[in-house]
This record gives sequence, C-alpha cells and structure tokens, in this order.
Amino acid sequence: MSSLIIPPVLTTPRDDAALLYRAFKGFGCDTAAVINVLAHRDAAQRALIQQEYRAMYSEELSKRLKSELSGKVEDAILLWMYDPATRDAVIVKEAIYGQTVTLRAATEVICSRTPSQIQHFKQVYLTMFHSPLERDIQNSTTGDHQKLLLAYVGKPRYEGPEVDGSLVQKDAKSLYKAGEKRLGTDEDKFIKIFSERSRAHLCAVSHAYKHTYGQSLKEAIKKETSGHFEHGLVTILLCAENPGFYFAKALRKAMKGLGTDDSTLIRIIVSRAEIDMQYIKAEYHKKYKKTLNKAVHSETSGSYRDFLLSLLGPDH
Repeated sequence: MSSLIIPPVLTTPRDDAALLYRAFKGFGCDTAAVINVLAHRDAAQRALIQQEYRAMYSEELSKRLKSELSGKVEDAILLWMYDPATRDAVIVKEAIYGQTVTLRAATEVICSRTPSQIQHFKQVYLTMFHSPLERDIQNSTTGDHQKLLLAYVGKPRYEGPEVDGSLVQKDAKSLYKAGEKRLGTDEDKFIKIFSERSRAHLCAVSHAYKHTYGQSLKEAIKKETSGHFEHGLVTILLCAENPGFYFAKALRKAMKGLGTDDSTLIRIIVSRAEIDMQYIKAEYHKKYKKTLNKAVHSETSGSYRDFLLSLLGPDH
C-alpha cells in the first residue's frame, strides 16, 4: 500500500526531467520544485526520469542532485533515487564499510527484508560492488551475529501463510530449552529456527511460546542474548509478527531524547515509503498517541522536513 500522492496533472518523465533542469538553472537550486517532482514519483517513474534526463542533458541526474543539494535533504533525496534493491545494497555496503560503521543499520535492513527482497538485493550487491554480500558480512561481523546474518541471507525461506502446527510446538519447546530452561544459551538453536522458518511460522511459534511458557519470546531473547545478535533476532521476530509496529518503534527511538538520529529517520522513511508506510503510520499513532507526521515535523526543518513529509503523505 503506497502513500505516494499521484500528481493531479499526469506529467511525462520527459516533462519531469525538464522541470528538474529548470529547477537547477540560475542562482541556487529551487529545492521546493525538486521535491515537488521527485517525492511524488514511484520507483519506475524515477527510473524513467533519470533515463530521460541523461538523454536530454547528457549528464546523470543523481550527479546533478548531488552538486545542487546539500545536507540531510541531499542524503534523503539521493537515497530515494535508487530502486529498492539497489538502495538496500548501498545502505548495507555503507553500513559495514562507510566512515561510521553502523552494524545496526546493516542488521536492520537484512533482518527486516523478505527472502525474495534479500535474494534480489544480493544479486544487485554483487553486480555493484564485485564482492558477494556473504563475504562482506564475514569480514565485518563476528560471533553469533555473523552466524545469524550469514544463515539469514543464505537460506531461501517459504513466504506463504501455511504453517505446520506440530513443528510450531516443537520449535517453541526447542527455543525454551535452548534459552530460559538452561544455564547459558544454545545460540545455534536460535539461529537455526530464526533463519530457516517462514514469517508465518515464527509468528505462530511466538504465540505458542507465550501460551505455553507465560513469557513472550521477545523477552526471552532479550534476557538470553545481547548486542547485535539480540537486535538481529528481535528484528526477525517483530518483522514476522508486524513490520509496521517494528518500524514505528525504530522511528520513535530515532526521534526520542536529545537530538535526532537522522540517518535512521531517512533510511526508514525512504525505504518503507513505497512498501508499508500507511501501516507504520497507523501503528505509530496507535502506540504513541501522536501522528508520525507531527513527530517528524517537530524533529526536522526546512526542505529536509518538506521532503520527508511529502514521502509520508497526508496526515489522516
């Protein structure tokens, strides 16, 4: 369910390219005009605009945007210009080899994506960076966190709704025995179940766990594990149950307290705008009694704020 507003007058990619070119002309850049075009075009339209721009002006639109924009609005718009798989590849590469290594960002992207999204962005990653994703994970992570990510990107999982009830009970019991029931934790058991089972199955395991052992599986993970490994498991679990809720919480965390974690704000809003933003907005409102638009409005300013709010769509 996309929250992008289709403009009242349908323009062609060629018109859009010309509009952008005009916005760059003269002294300074007409950022409002740039936002007005790009924030309201879906991935396919953005790809066509980039093609037309290259054909008409013999330069790359993204290069031009980079030289015309600056600061956070530049970061956000450049990230928006990619198609989803390329964007994920770029975020993960940056997160593990960039100036500031943020394994949290890499973990969030990998563990929140569906198996088909992962397969797609792995191919793009290899083409773009001439190195398999697995090798880069191996070189940049350690321990159980590394094992979890490698298993998660390596195993194709079932994506349908069917669930095997007896296996659900068995998995719930295995996880209990691997965690709360014993001294220490059998991390490999958690990795196996979390990397091999479908979302529907994990969701059912979570219900069975709570029903049988009186404690939520999420609490058990938090008690038994820590650091990036814990973050990976919790991400997989919450995205199996309710991705909208997971991202609403992550956005809240990025905006809470002193200062705003802009890179998280940009990453989530830009990468979920065309996937499940309406659900994220609904979950945010339900949990925090405040709309996501209002929260973003109070944490950001200028054209950066305008762009993010355009991606969020109207406040219902």
